[in-house]
Parts: sequence; C-alpha cells; structure tokens
Amino acid sequence: MSAPEPAPDRIFDSAAGPSSDGDAPNDNLPDGNSPEDGPSREWLKMTRPYMDPDPVRSVSGLAVSLIGFTVFWVAAFLALEVSYLLTLLLTVPTAAFLVRLFMIQHDCGHGSYFRSRTARDLVGFCIGVLTLTPYQYWRRTHAHHHAHTGDLDLRGFGDVETLTVREYQALSKRGRLGYRIYRNPVTLLLLGPIFHFVLKHRYPREVPREWKQAWRSIWATNACLAGILILATFTIGLVPFLMVQAPVTLMAGATGILLFYVQHQFEETYWDRAPDWDFFEAAVYGSSHLVLPKPLQWLTASIGLHHVHHLSSRIPSYRLQECLDANPALQEATRVTLKDSARLFRLTLWDEDRGRMIRFNEL
Repeated sequence: MSAPEPAPDRIFDSAAGPSSDGDAPNDNLPDGNSPEDGPSREWLKMTRPYMDPDPVRSVSGLAVSLIGFTVFWVAAFLALEVSYLLTLLLTVPTAAFLVRLFMIQHDCGHGSYFRSRTARDLVGFCIGVLTLTPYQYWRRTHAHHHAHTGDLDLRGFGDVETLTVREYQALSKRGRLGYRIYRNPVTLLLLGPIFHFVLKHRYPREVPREWKQAWRSIWATNACLAGILILATFTIGLVPFLMVQAPVTLMAGATGILLFYVQHQFEETYWDRAPDWDFFEAAVYGSSHLVLPKPLQWLTASIGLHHVHHLSSRIPSYRLQECLDANPALQEATRVTLKDSARLFRLTLWDEDRGRMIRFNEL
C-alpha cells in the first residue's frame, strides 16, 4: 500500500553540510542544490537577513507560552470540581498553547530559536516531554522531510503518505481500501494523533539502530513520561490527570496534523522525480501560505507561512512574517485558509500526468 520508503543510508539529516549536528548555515539543502547556484543564490539572498534569533523575543515567547499552558491546564484541572464540560472548554486554550510550545520545539530542532545549541536541545527536549515527541528523533526525521519534500523518489519519513495515480491503481483491492481508510479525515485527525503521538513515538521501529542520539532521546522521553504518570498517581490522581491531559493531547495533535496537511496537500502543490526535482521549487511551490487571523497565527508561531519556512528553516518563527513582507516574490505562493480544509482533505492522489493532486472520484 505504501509509497516506497527510503533506505536508512539515504536518509538526509537536516541541515546538511559540514555540521553533523544539523546546524550548518545552508540549512536543509540536499546534495546538488549548492548555494552557489544562480537561483539558489537569489532565494538565499532573500532569507539570510532574517536568520539571526533575537534572545529577548525567544525567551519572552517561550515564557508566555509556558505560562499560558500552565495557567489553563491548572484551571482545567480545578474545573473538575465544578463540571467536566467546563474542564473540556478550558482544555481548548490549553491545547492551543501546547501547539505553540510544539512550534518552539520545532524551531529548536531547526537550530533557529536560540544561538546556543545547548539551550535549543534542553528546551526542545523538555517541550518534547509535554508534546510526547522525542526531540532528537523528531528533529532528525523532520529534517528528512525538509530536505526531500516533494521528492517522489524519497517519500516515507515525516510525510502524509501520498501515492501517485499509477501506484494506487497497481494496488490490490485490499491495498486500495487501506489507502482510502488512511486518507480519510476521521483517520488522520482522530486516530492519527493517538497512533502518532501516544503510540508510535514510544517505540518508532523505523529508526535505524545507528541513530544512537535519537534512541537516547526516545528512551529519556519515555522515562520522563513514566515519571510524570507515577507522580500524578501519588499526588493529584492518575484519572483526574488523564481527564485533563488526554483531550489536550488529542486536540493539539489533531491541530498539528491539520496544519501539516493543508501546508502541503493542495491542488497545485509540487511533486517531481530526480533529476528534475528541485529543492527551492519544492519549498516555494510545494508549501502553502496558510492565511490565519493574527491570534491564530501567533498561537501557531506563524507556521502557516510554510513556504518561507521551507525555503529557510533557520529563520525563527517570529521573523517569518518580516521576511515575507520584505520580499514580494514570496507573496506569490499558494494561499489557503482553514475554510479550504474540507476541500483539501478530499485531495488524495498525485496525478503525474496532470501535475496536480486529484480526488478519488476523478480517477
């Protein structure tokens, strides 16, 4: 059923280049896309002035996010004495702040939130416990997504599984049914968060054993989560804790999947095969500009400016809008809104002949 997965030795660690820790200045450039190339030089010229993080904005953004999450979580817990309906209402802003914290973890993974790698790794790991996402594991698999987004020959890590029309037609009836179930919004938004964040991240079997740093992060995160559950059991009670945390995790996870989906799954997105695949075209034309109201843009740390982020993931989230405003060429990306989500979720297959995403009923 699945698209062909890359072999472990072909997985590209983000931030390619001279630095093994993913902090090279050329951020996610795969081989063959040198910044010395003509078009590459122009794109990088647009983004380079915005790569430097501001320590004050980074620290204050982190502090406000943590305070907001904590205040609403405690309020939701105290509301259990009043009404569980009130608790559920309060878990909505709690989940929103958890999404924002995940975006800060995301920035840390790209080397863009703090100048200090120690600070990035510490903050990223701690937030990863809250988001159930082992920091070093997620950082490395997400790096593959950035380095190879839109590459039909290198799917399988950090993507929403997308088959071409020919791949789908070659499947058995059972395989087609499985793919249809997988691409159903109910599966992606309701079952997806449970599988992805609660189950898969505890023991991601696809991770090669050679990724020792990733595995250390996985086991350390699991140990911290076990400690939190034990502490909750002997303090506030495990059941009350889960009555608050479970809906927060599910809502935040569903929001994350929704954002990721609409940022890459739209009609005129970009997919191609080597040698025609191009990193910069995939970044700008294979990523959408999700237009959100300003409060939602803040809560999602401007991740909706996804084409700018893919063009240079070293830009801190709070400088993405600044980069977009200063570069008219970046304002021509495909714009989508949350209202478009229902339509975009009906797009399921990449038609290589037509060069666009299509629905099942268009076959």
